Amino acid sequence: MEHTEPTEHGAEYRIEDLAHHSGATVRTIRAYQDRGLLPRPERRGRSNVYGDAHLARLRQIADLLDRGYTLASIKELLEAWDTGRGLGGVLGLAVEVDGPWTDEKADRISRAELDAAFGGVPDEEAVADAIALGVLEPLPGRTDEFLVPSPQELAVAVELHAAGVPLSAIAAHLRELRGQVEHIASRFLEFTTEHVFARYLGSHPPTEADAAEAADLVRRLRPLAQQSVDAELARAMRLFATRHLRQHLDPGQADRQPGKEATVSLPVDTMRAVEAMVGVEHAAAFITAAAEREVQARRLDALAATELEARALGQKP
Repeated sequence: MEHTEPTEHGAEYRIEDLAHHSGATVRTIRAYQDRGLLPRPERRGRSNVYGDAHLARLRQIADLLDRGYTLASIKELLEAWDTGRGLGGVLGLAVEVDGPWTDEKADRISRAELDAAFGGVPDEEAVADAIALGVLEPLPGRTDEFLVPSPQELAVAVELHAAGVPLSAIAAHLRELRGQVEHIASRFLEFTTEHVFARYLGSHPPTEADAAEAADLVRRLRPLAQQSVDAELARAMRLFATRHLRQHLDPGQADRQPGKEATVSLPVDTMRAVEAMVGVEHAAAFITAAAEREVQARRLDALAATELEARALGQKP
């Protein structure tokens, strides 16, 4: 039976009651005491008495463990708190680092909706690939519904499949792309750590002021990685889409040696006109579509010319 006695100094708990309120086990509470993470209880005769401060400390420890801190790190943080340096800035920094790095919201999709989006034919192997890649997440107790952490990522797969790309190729491409993007993310973090955050890593744990300032920097620098990748991807797509267009429009391409650069250049004024019409970020896609349309038109023209020539030859005496 739970036994909690309110006093003028706040509630008092036996160790079993403290375990009940905090969610920790009695064994864990005693281990925390032995490690110096939890103050010793007050001795009352033959009983040990715990108070609200012990309960608050256990909840702090649980929160820090959830954030990935080790018990050794938690002890240093709590010692900082006890010496007056505080935990506010440190916890604020943890919130910024652990927080979402995108505004995209997760969604759900039923198995019927998923099958319909990919042509209406169930594909267990493709679903298994999507789960392994984290594109889909099974919901506990549900076999007919999935969590979709990134609806945008799933939408890209739907469009690629509708354009004729096999699901196995989409999964392979995502694996390759993910490895490259993870390398970019790692390099960006190394770069910012070396040039921005190194000065905050000298003291361990960081002071309250340093942790608060570092948290503000994380908040400000958070979108920069995405912006850098977006800008560089747009530049690269414009560069390679232009080359792609040149190759398709170069009438001497069939006679060129493999690997030899195209000789037909896209006028600068034309490129600027396209960017002014559809925007720099959409220019690459527009040029690619124009190239494909032009290639198809030329093929049709060639087929029509061949047909006319054959008819003309057949009419000769």
